Amino acid sequence: MERLIDVKRVEQLVNLFGNFDENIKVIEKKYGVNITSHADKIRISGEDTAVKKSERVISCLISMAQKSESITPIRVDFVINAVEDGDDDKISSVLDSDSICITAKGKPIKPKTLGQKKYVDAIQKNTITLGIGPAGTGKTYLAVAQAVRAFKAKQVNRIILTRPAVEAGERLGFLPGDLQQKIDPYLRPLYDALFDMLGAESFQKCQERGDIEVAPLAYMRGRTLDDSFIILDEAQNTTNEQMKMFLTRLGFNSKAVVTGDITQIDLIDGKRSGLKTAMKILKGIDDIAVITLNEKDVVRHRLVQEIIKAYEKFGGENGRKGNNIR
Repeated sequence: MERLIDVKRVEQLVNLFGNFDENIKVIEKKYGVNITSHADKIRISGEDTAVKKSERVISCLISMAQKSESITPIRVDFVINAVEDGDDDKISSVLDSDSICITAKGKPIKPKTLGQKKYVDAIQKNTITLGIGPAGTGKTYLAVAQAVRAFKAKQVNRIILTRPAVEAGERLGFLPGDLQQKIDPYLRPLYDALFDMLGAESFQKCQERGDIEVAPLAYMRGRTLDDSFIILDEAQNTTNEQMKMFLTRLGFNSKAVVTGDITQIDLIDGKRSGLKTAMKILKGIDDIAVITLNEKDVVRHRLVQEIIKAYEKFGGENGRKGNNIR
């Protein structure tokens, strides 16, 4: 079977094929088809079903190119997954998403998958959102983007980012410096996200004014957080007591996002993850959303998807979850 697809502009064709045809090679490998271009047309040849699916993938990618979206192998994988799930008609909802905010370098931040779109919408609509998913799904980054957006729009007065320092026992003692310097390595991913959104200088000024606070979870005890956007990262490493303590810090006109990966629990002594418990007992409560992302929402290197699936398969075959992917 053979199909021809018209492409209106040559630059869209260049974007679609990518460097050294890297994008097209992903489709060819997935469906076993042959894809070539001539002038303003794309020719797909191969087995009937494979050609039809490839045509749907390429049509979606052309729509992306028409909206000046950059096409990468990761985006191709996203579209392929959507086609396989019969969700390719929903891709337009992702493409038409408004930018959450603009980074310090002028790059717009938008959800890139259907799962991320659902997650972003949930944060906007609910007071508390639990975002659960594997490494690379943008849980923390998108939550920080939403926090910066709310702060810049003066919907909140402060951004508070926190995470548990699960190795806060003997290992911290070997690190140089005072307590803040000892815990900074655990908070580095949060700093990195804020630097990206605000720029180092702007972040420094906000932190000095107290508008932004990045601190370990233990610092939240005994406080009431009003007019704040609060993010608890790596929440799978909280105990039930710590999770309850955090959730009850919420004050008036505040919003909280809890992120974590339940396959990366580092708690010792058989302690139960506060995130796993919260997922069960908070589900169904009005104004609280529980959103689960999966390997299809990974926006890191395309091999990360394969690694996650391999570990899930290994965990299933061995009756346990052996995933400790960072």
